[in-house]
Amino acid sequence: MLEKNKEYIVDIVDIGDGGVGIGKYDGFTVFVDGGLFMDKVRVKISKSKKNYAVGDIVEFIEKSPYRVERVCDESLRMCGGCQIQELDYKKQLELKTNEVKQVISRIGKLEGVNVHDTIGMETPFRYRNKAQFPVQSRNGKPVIGFYRKKSHDVIPTSKCVIQHELNDVIIETVREYIEKCGVKIYDEVKHTGVLRHIVTKIGFTTGEVMVVLVANGKNLPCIEMLVDMLKERVEGFKTLVINVNKNKTNVILGRENITVYGDGRINDYIGELMFEISPLSFFQVNPVQTEVLYNKALEYAGLTGNETVFDIYCGIGTISLFLAQKAKKVYGIEIVEDAIKDAKKNAALNGLDNTEFYAGKAEEVVPEMYKQGKRADVVVVDPPRKGCDEKVLDTIVSMQPERVVYVSCNPSTLARDLAYLDERGYKCDEVQPVDMFPHSVHVECVVLMTKVQN
Repeated sequence: MLEKNKEYIVDIVDIGDGGVGIGKYDGFTVFVDGGLFMDKVRVKISKSKKNYAVGDIVEFIEKSPYRVERVCDESLRMCGGCQIQELDYKKQLELKTNEVKQVISRIGKLEGVNVHDTIGMETPFRYRNKAQFPVQSRNGKPVIGFYRKKSHDVIPTSKCVIQHELNDVIIETVREYIEKCGVKIYDEVKHTGVLRHIVTKIGFTTGEVMVVLVANGKNLPCIEMLVDMLKERVEGFKTLVINVNKNKTNVILGRENITVYGDGRINDYIGELMFEISPLSFFQVNPVQTEVLYNKALEYAGLTGNETVFDIYCGIGTISLFLAQKAKKVYGIEIVEDAIKDAKKNAALNGLDNTEFYAGKAEEVVPEMYKQGKRADVVVVDPPRKGCDEKVLDTIVSMQPERVVYVSCNPSTLARDLAYLDERGYKCDEVQPVDMFPHSVHVECVVLMTKVQN
């Protein structure tokens, strides 16, 4: 056990959850925020437990050969977004591939699975089409930026290198509007004030821009002034929406939207398919890698034009419509009713009439569809981070589709669900990790499972 407040020289041997360096001192584990592979650092112990310690870097004795210069402003080092920006990008991809391999072996207990190298980006910056900026008041001035890691203190920013460049202009414009019009900033402790967040959505292929002001009420002062400022300064500005959120909550968006300018929607493409995006729509934030991910899902589905496909957790129908181009019939299931409305609109926009969409809990809707006699030749699942509900997995097994394509944003719950399906007659053939979020520790995967023939 190491002594608190004492300094030790630690070798960083791995990177763990949240991008924290995993260090060793005489075989004892020390977690070091900001440590990278092959760093040798002097740390001061801030927490000491029987089996591990936590330390802060005091000095670099030797820097890792994989350490690169940070691209973004030094003040944003603690924003919590780009946990591993200082790690060479090729090494980031290796890290993600290895993580997927480890959890499939450790949690899934599956051996011999073909895990491909993570597909990265040619230019892993300025890739996000959606941004969420909290707004706070400090000494009477608006502070707009990102939350400091593990806190609700906002770090001000004028530029973020993973967000679209137009956000830099939007944030400066809204800041000026706040100051000119005396907009009251929301205080989350007192539950007073009005403006809480700024959310932006940008169509990378269409250039269309949506700005959403999340407010603790329905009215903001001299809002037409902001419209004029955005029209003048932001290329492609199409719509301004006030999203009403009066709840004491960490959830950013409320359910009510008031369109101030435009029609409250923008359009964007993935491949040849057009999608209509509203303030509450879920749309993958990295359009370049989304196309890579969905094309791989389509490849794994192995469609010939004769198959019926279930797309479970379908969102606004993005994967469903990719599949519908090659399938006989696609059924999409999603809990969010607004997303299902968007999915139906998106199917009509693209002239795809071989789709049906159902709103409700997947664990309720899918078994009911099965009872009604609907069957799938191929099932695609794209669940939230918690993974698939067990009832959904049981119904998939009962339907006995030839192939299951699993799209996952969480390798741990993916491994758990793959093990569940493996025990019930489905073999994990291959896994393709895709880097949807460069400079973070997150990794997306698409997996092909096939029914074992008796």
